[in-house]
Amino acid sequence: MEKLTQKEEEVMQVLWQLEKAFVKEIVPQLDGSNHYNTISTVVRKLEEKGFVGYNAFGKTHQYFPIVDKESYRNKYVNNAMTSYFNNSYKNMVSFFAKEEKISAKELREILEMIESKKD
Repeated sequence: MEKLTQKEEEVMQVLWQLEKAFVKEIVPQLDGSNHYNTISTVVRKLEEKGFVGYNAFGKTHQYFPIVDKESYRNKYVNNAMTSYFNNSYKNMVSFFAKEEKISAKELREILEMIESKKD
């Protein structure tokens, strides 16, 4: 599975949320600085990469995700773990704590989740 560009990931986020959509339905879901033709090109590239499929309605296509969000996330979180955190969840969590991206309260909640799974 190929890593997507930022714009491709943005479009996939919309498709994962909507489940199926025409380009004209995707465009308004993005940040507003995207032209229809640009998003149409991005969607066609996603199709070429095997991330989306479509149903044809005349000359119009309704797109839907082929790769599910969980599969994509798992692949690239695992790659980030290996590449940036020496395959250590401890290193990853401590990074986010040092960067103040995760609070002590959230860490306690994570610990509670881990401990409840042990029971």
